[in-house]
Amino acid sequence: MSVITKHVVIVGGGTAGWLSASLLAKQHGQSVKVTLIESCDIPTVGVGEGTWPSMRTTLQKIGISEAEFITKCNATFKQASKFVNWVANSGDEYYHPFTAPIGNGKLDIAAYWQDQAHSNSSFCDTVTFQSMLCREGIAPKSIANKEYETVANYGYHLDAGKFAQLLKEHSIEKLGVKHIVGNVTHVNQDAHANITGVVTDSAGLIEAEFFVDCSGFKSLLLGGALKVPFIAKNDILFADTALAMQVPYQDPQQAIACQTISTAQEAGWIWDIGLQHRRGVGYVYSSQYSSEEQARATLKKYVGPQSANISIRKISFQTGHREIFWKNNCVAIGLASGFLEPLEASALMLVETSANFIADQLPLTSDEMLPLSRRFNHVFQAKWRGIIDFLKLHYILSRREETFWQANKQPASIPDSLSQLLALWKHRSPSDYDFLQNYEAFSAQSYAYVLYGAGYKTDFSLTQHLHNQHERANKLLLMKQQQTNQLALRLPRHRELINQIAQQGFAKL
Repeated sequence: MSVITKHVVIVGGGTAGWLSASLLAKQHGQSVKVTLIESCDIPTVGVGEGTWPSMRTTLQKIGISEAEFITKCNATFKQASKFVNWVANSGDEYYHPFTAPIGNGKLDIAAYWQDQAHSNSSFCDTVTFQSMLCREGIAPKSIANKEYETVANYGYHLDAGKFAQLLKEHSIEKLGVKHIVGNVTHVNQDAHANITGVVTDSAGLIEAEFFVDCSGFKSLLLGGALKVPFIAKNDILFADTALAMQVPYQDPQQAIACQTISTAQEAGWIWDIGLQHRRGVGYVYSSQYSSEEQARATLKKYVGPQSANISIRKISFQTGHREIFWKNNCVAIGLASGFLEPLEASALMLVETSANFIADQLPLTSDEMLPLSRRFNHVFQAKWRGIIDFLKLHYILSRREETFWQANKQPASIPDSLSQLLALWKHRSPSDYDFLQNYEAFSAQSYAYVLYGAGYKTDFSLTQHLHNQHERANKLLLMKQQQTNQLALRLPRHRELINQIAQQGFAKL
């Protein structure tokens, strides 16, 4: 007999739990009860500090104003990722911005850029204005723009702990989510292994028709009760440890970087994220190629003398994901579903897209559980594969000579799916035809920014006849340059905009 979904229970808080609760309650709060069970004994990892532009839509959907979010979460604007010393450890740098190349969808601009007439400047500088905005510390909009409105495409940098707290308050006070503080001590299941309820030490048995596992690395429901295997990916991505620091600004009005800065090191890379009052800095490395002592010294050297008075937090992780992400009447979101290194801010993106999917496609009856779970697993298996391919691409394009970097280039560590893409790109640039599924994690444009930023050369000699619109290409590139000049004059500095938001907020929608 079909069972109607009347109650959803989320096990675990943090960003994954409270974002899931917010979206579910916003869309189904009138007809479905949402309960979140949060342990006070388990701290959140709390280092996911970068988002994709899609977070703007999600925040709007759940009803949080942009000014409130920026003020309460110590948030700033993210326009790109910047990669330093990833190519040859020679002071080299390239950008992966959020704004698509000029002429995207109309003209394959890469072929014209690689022409001698334009190759004296980087691919990113040639095809978009956004690298200039980042380099000059210019914001992606002005205070005259409305909330969530863009001039240049942007996501955010944020304090993960404060973000989870904002979502928690919003979920409970404005969306009616029931909050239970307690530990899950037992998971009840029926004869078909469906979860019927969870037993807590503070509120006893809590029954529901659908469960969301946001219990972090423990994966209490999906991995524990439902025994879904973990598929390790450390044969492809070697990082397994992070050392994290919070570095205060010495000058409270110091300029704020509006891009995530990723600086390659001997056995990994250092992230550097500018918030309003501090930077989040951390070294992601492979314990196979660096001792913890060496890694701490590397991180302290990067931060400088200020590091002497700052504590370092160590986070160990296993790279990989669950074999499936939704089994029976339980779906895992966040670390409970898996984790890859924090390159390109994929962790929060997966939380966000998973939570949005479940809110949009919540099974209304038990009859819908199987077809929806199959759809979800199909979509997210493709997303995880795409993320792994894209992250690995950054490593295999490097010409660094350290053992860690050379190991990353070994053919056995490169997924077949990525090798096939690289074979295509010998004579043509990344295309939307390479990513026909609309749920791919990264677009052709993202691949192009990394490929050509890292110095990859496509041999267009066999496709010259397809690239005969030189006059049109030149007009587009001239238009891009005019945009660059105008935005440099129109838009404020990043710190200036953050100060204005604190004082007056944006124009309202």
